Amino acid sequence: MCGIAGWVDFERPPVRETARAMTATMACRGPDDEGLWLAGPVALGHRRLAVIDPAGSTQPMAAEREGAVLTFCGEVYNFRELRAELTAHGHRFRTRGDTEVVLRAYLQWGEGFAERLNGMFALAVWDTRKEELLLVRDRMGVKPLYYHPTPHGVLFGSEPKAILANPVVPRRVGAEGLCEILDMVKTPEAAVFTGMAEVRPGQLVRIRRGGLTKRRYWTLEAVEHTEDRPATIARVRELLEDIVARQLVADVPLCTLLSGGLDSSAVTALAAGHGPVRSFSVDFAGSAERFAPDAVRAESDAPFARDVAGHVGTEHTEILLGTGELAHPSVRAAVLGATDLPPAFWGDMWPSLYLLFRAIRERSTVALSGESADELFGGYRWFHNPAALRAPTFPWLTSGSARYFGGLALLDTGLREKLDLPGYRAARYHEALAEVPRLPGEDDVARRMREVTYLNLTRFVQTLLDRKDRMSMAVGLEVRVPFCDHRLVEYVFNVPWAMKTFDGREKSLLRAAVEDLLPRSVVERVKTPYPATQDPGYERVLRAELAELVSGHDAPVLPLLDLDRVRRFASRAVGEVSRPYDRGSLELALWLNDWLVRWGVTVDL
Repeated sequence: MCGIAGWVDFERPPVRETARAMTATMACRGPDDEGLWLAGPVALGHRRLAVIDPAGSTQPMAAEREGAVLTFCGEVYNFRELRAELTAHGHRFRTRGDTEVVLRAYLQWGEGFAERLNGMFALAVWDTRKEELLLVRDRMGVKPLYYHPTPHGVLFGSEPKAILANPVVPRRVGAEGLCEILDMVKTPEAAVFTGMAEVRPGQLVRIRRGGLTKRRYWTLEAVEHTEDRPATIARVRELLEDIVARQLVADVPLCTLLSGGLDSSAVTALAAGHGPVRSFSVDFAGSAERFAPDAVRAESDAPFARDVAGHVGTEHTEILLGTGELAHPSVRAAVLGATDLPPAFWGDMWPSLYLLFRAIRERSTVALSGESADELFGGYRWFHNPAALRAPTFPWLTSGSARYFGGLALLDTGLREKLDLPGYRAARYHEALAEVPRLPGEDDVARRMREVTYLNLTRFVQTLLDRKDRMSMAVGLEVRVPFCDHRLVEYVFNVPWAMKTFDGREKSLLRAAVEDLLPRSVVERVKTPYPATQDPGYERVLRAELAELVSGHDAPVLPLLDLDRVRRFASRAVGEVSRPYDRGSLELALWLNDWLVRWGVTVDL
């Protein structure tokens, strides 16, 4: 894995100490080693988490004679095949890892090398002959990469904090940046901070003396699916077996994240077919006695995770979290430090994921996750809700689903009117629809389900991948995502919706592809989201914090809030709620204030 940072200035050479400070912000992402390469107009920084070839593959890696330098974050799973191909072209290798393969691939194929890489990655290549920088991000955006154009070059980093460490960058956020924070849609290339951008998944950004240009090297395409159901099920299974086998390659301890749901169970079972596997699940102390079914969780994960662990024979560990940990100031500070932005949704899920990953990191360096299967195979409820599908907006933000992503109730009414979130959302929705690839002859249902799948794969899953990346890399844990392999994504995207749901259930195609590997309890289980604490003590702690916040007059978030409503909210008894997402409103107000204080952000409205 790792974290990268860099600075190109064609007028004045980058300052070494500033470049070093930018790189140092990535220390959590790369606790094992650091490197800095400076020459002329460029500085490239690297923090390393050693996963493959720990003794070699140090970065930034230079091919001085050929004139290229690489700083690279991520994993390339087909590096062995590429190494053999490059060797046939006459390249010679000093190391055993994928970094040198990526560098040599660039030297052999130029910017076309990106299309040959299978993996999750964010990288920068400086070509000394052309005096140009190339920024490249993987197809699904599993690994982040941000940049900030300057009058004479660019700053870049794996996270915004690397760029913000350079004093030339102001910490300002405008109305569009706030809309990006507050709405549950991730707009490609938007980066919240004024002047900053994110390399889009599947995109190359080139920086030369003449300026900056961008090119998409990968997008989803609409292709007619010609295979029948048995062949399609077999192909999905074949792809998954190959993907998981590739992603098990590591020179450090590896494990799986196991919730007991279909997706993580499939990954765990496939991994177990290659030898002993450790698995980890998360739950909350006392949940066995306290758990009560709610609108989205009919049952606890724990029994199902145990069923899978016993069935496939993993060495399983349940990580139990307490309310005191979730609400502890040091944990919340760590979450905010990792995100650079206020977590606007899912409340306690951010600290719980951070704590889970921290516990796993004590025993493993790499984990495989089931993330992104729901977006690809149609697992979420809004895929099966006719009202959500008919609505002229993102289906997860319709009345039946939006309660899970709400949280704006405490914001000042004037602020909400000024931001015009409905208008912003509508504009982003129509932009996204305009991108959807079309297949001639599709009926209305097939066309709409292609649209909804595209929206989920390009506007929804990015929020989950970001959360996973920030919380895992905050503790130096690499999380791999088999369901984001572009070969699987391309294939399943084009499978007709009727075949994806051939038995009338969600994720029928995936279930059929792996059911022989899993216990019956999991095969028949209904989709359940990531767990949330039901302990009223957690909400009690946060209400007390909110009451203290509004009792003073110097909290920077106060001008953004409806203070009368906040006071009424804080004075309620725990459990006295009017809407399912009231806790989200509470969380958002607190996170916003912490963010404004910690990052010294100026809000321009």
